[in-house]
Amino acid sequence: MLPDFRVRQRDYLLELSRALTQELDLEKLLERILIISVEMLAGQAGIIALKERDGWRVAAAHGIAPAFLSYLTPLLADENVRELDVIELNRMLGELTYTASMGLLNGTALALVAHRQVIGVIFIFRNYEGRFTPNDRVILQSFADQAAIAVYNAQLYGQVSYEKQRLDALLDSAADGIIILNADLTIERVNDAFERIYGKTHDELVNIPHNDVIRWDGEPQGSTLNEAMENGWPLTPNATLYIEGDLERELPPSLPVGVTYAPLLAPDGKLRNIIVSVRDITHFRTADELKATFISIVSHELRTPVALIKGYASTLRRDDAKWDKRTISDSLTVIEEEADRLSKMVDDLLDASRLQAGGLSLNRADVSLPALAKRIAEKFSTQSKNHIIVADFPENFPVVLADETRIEQVIANLVSNSLKYAPKGEIKISGTVHPEQVVICVSDEGAGIDAKDLPHIFDRFYRSTKAVKQTKGAGLGLYLARAIVEAHGGRIWADPKPDAGARICFSLAR
Repeated sequence: MLPDFRVRQRDYLLELSRALTQELDLEKLLERILIISVEMLAGQAGIIALKERDGWRVAAAHGIAPAFLSYLTPLLADENVRELDVIELNRMLGELTYTASMGLLNGTALALVAHRQVIGVIFIFRNYEGRFTPNDRVILQSFADQAAIAVYNAQLYGQVSYEKQRLDALLDSAADGIIILNADLTIERVNDAFERIYGKTHDELVNIPHNDVIRWDGEPQGSTLNEAMENGWPLTPNATLYIEGDLERELPPSLPVGVTYAPLLAPDGKLRNIIVSVRDITHFRTADELKATFISIVSHELRTPVALIKGYASTLRRDDAKWDKRTISDSLTVIEEEADRLSKMVDDLLDASRLQAGGLSLNRADVSLPALAKRIAEKFSTQSKNHIIVADFPENFPVVLADETRIEQVIANLVSNSLKYAPKGEIKISGTVHPEQVVICVSDEGAGIDAKDLPHIFDRFYRSTKAVKQTKGAGLGLYLARAIVEAHGGRIWADPKPDAGARICFSLAR
């Protein structure tokens, strides 16, 4: 029969074997291994130090005074200690223990070796010097080997758990919707972005067939997943598939999306998963529509003045006709006006381009808005006999810090719009003073702005149906006016007063 000590040693090995199979939490596992080690070696205290990339780290401690532990922790992380092997570390800790305890404690270490690499050391503090028999050493080495395997497995489990958490965070933080399909094309998981896109939760979508979720409203552009797989897709690991169309959802309307399928193959070449990326392409489609609108409007608006200029110039230079001074003067007036309109349009397009490239530059200085409004009113009064243009500002109206040229551009655009859309009547440029800002308004006595147009009148290239029928233009005036006002830190808006004339106001800081 084995002595009691040998029985206890075998019991410790059995307990460690249970810990090896039952516990994968590294912190709890190290604590159990350390307690078993202290009891097995009849010690008073102990530590487990793990070997990491940046040196040794105290991963577990038992029976150690906080003051000694706080000294030991930075010591093991010191650059001079970082490269020590187990034998040197054991010698250093032994000397430190003997000195700190004034000769009362000794120490012994068990190296933790897994896959031929030192991953750590168990150091036990004892009040006697122990001599181990060959049998003791075999048991201790078996204990250390099992402990090392347990620690190594727990570290791997922790690393896998961390990678899973990182993958989950990556998927859920992605702006595009992501679906992971099984080989049978059922949904394994979806991320938060796809939940928002589709309007259903992960639990509602998991195990649902792909075709029940990715359904198209109309004919998509490109081959569907089923069509591609019928043709042998994927033939290679990097064979991605892209399709674009309107995705049907539980809650209408359908959403324009671009869907990318990427296969994940096993080492034997069999399909394991398909990673599906679903991107909302509403903005891209809007940009394409905006580009088409821009080309259409600009080509039309540029063609008209160019055609007039060319027509009148060609007429004037005909050799087979003689023109009187009045005809020549009228023709030159049209050429000049169309050239001015062409120049203004080009300036507006350049300003719009500057906005897209990073904003407008402002040259701020003191501006007297009443004087500026009066000058604009006098300038436009000569252009129409059916309108009365007035400037109405209270006395002692404050001077503001602004770019006078740009603010003049804003007011001039608003007055010009009133001249276009109000057949006759008064056009008023007025100002009011508030504690922290001034408000400038331009109002007319025309038909006003339709309610359906109000949310869009400051959009680039937007022109209402009524505007398209009545006047020429590229739809940039109010867009630029808003940009200029917002660059000054103010805001611009239209008062909703249909059938009572249009009234557009903007604010500037005092």
